[in-house]
Amino acid sequence: MLRFVLALCFTALAGWAAPRFEAEFLFPLEHWHNHSSSVVELPGGDLFAVWYNGSGERTADDVKIEGARWNHRTRTWSKRFLVADVANFPDCNPIVWIDPQRRLWLFWPTIVANEWHTSILQYRIFAQYPDASGPPRWQDGGIVLFEPKDFEAREKTALEPMLAKATDERAREYLKQIIARAGDKYFRRMGWMPRTHPIALPSGRFILPLYSDGYDFSVVAYSDDQGKTWNGSEPMIGQGAVQPSIVRKKNGVLVSWFRDNGPPPQRVLRSESRDDGVSWTVATDTDIPNSGTSVEVIVLKSGEWLMVNNDTEKGRHSLSAWLSDDEGASWKWKRHIEFDDRKEKAGSFHYPSVIQSSDGVIHVTYSYFLNHVPAGQPRKSIKHAAFNADWVKEAGR
Repeated sequence: MLRFVLALCFTALAGWAAPRFEAEFLFPLEHWHNHSSSVVELPGGDLFAVWYNGSGERTADDVKIEGARWNHRTRTWSKRFLVADVANFPDCNPIVWIDPQRRLWLFWPTIVANEWHTSILQYRIFAQYPDASGPPRWQDGGIVLFEPKDFEAREKTALEPMLAKATDERAREYLKQIIARAGDKYFRRMGWMPRTHPIALPSGRFILPLYSDGYDFSVVAYSDDQGKTWNGSEPMIGQGAVQPSIVRKKNGVLVSWFRDNGPPPQRVLRSESRDDGVSWTVATDTDIPNSGTSVEVIVLKSGEWLMVNNDTEKGRHSLSAWLSDDEGASWKWKRHIEFDDRKEKAGSFHYPSVIQSSDGVIHVTYSYFLNHVPAGQPRKSIKHAAFNADWVKEAGR
């Protein structure tokens, strides 16, 4: 019997040595709005995923944070459970993360006045990891407050040249509005929201990527005392550079990749920091298409970089995994996780959350919407895909 069990285990592990892909829903399709998931591997090998659920987004006061746990032995998801809910306020964009001290963090914004720029960034830290069917029992929590560094001066330095060159009147008015908001202390301290995983630097610094729909650009909150207090970086400015995903090169340079909320062409934007996240170059377009939706990049154990992105200038019907073996200078391999070729009402597969588990498997959770199904009918869920780098490379380019 023992030999049989060992043989099964060896076969299961050996299967990931070849190109492999698996996918399943966390729960059946339903009419409720389920969006913006985040996934993490817990010590022991289980996965923990969270997302927000309700009748809408920022304007729906019933929105709450839900979660579920994937059992690595049974390879099934638990029943969903409540993770966080500020009664009568929308709770959105949750992020889960395990820090170097093996603590489980939850970050999420509570929307105070039904506008994204009125959000307050909250956090919780675990007391015990969730069991196979229940939510975490949080030990500590609070709100993340910080003052962005040199915000007004940096914004004017970067945006005033853009204003001088802008010929479109709508763009000019928008830039004027954003520059004026830089001097509003209340406005620049509110509305910062997470979308992608934090990272920890070799120095111990925590880097929490954030963005603002009020400014349409981003910032880093960083902590040098394991999350007790937070400081703000200079603004990460670009034309619609939001929802940053940050990775570290071998030489210590931080590279941030952004969703494109700006003017055409629609591209993933890129920025760098050479001082551990305090200052950043102006974000500029890459040659990677992006339809104005979230992108995440991680460094694999092999040293390769993995990006998951909606690789089209319009729509969210194409979700793909990209691989780079030169730290993002080029992306040699790409393969679709989801693709819907319907010309009208194609599905939306978007807002990926990406990790690599301790066994080397890549895990992605993402929002899954069937847009051809009438509103009020089952058409939305969170989906989980698991694959390896060889599966991406198998497709070539």
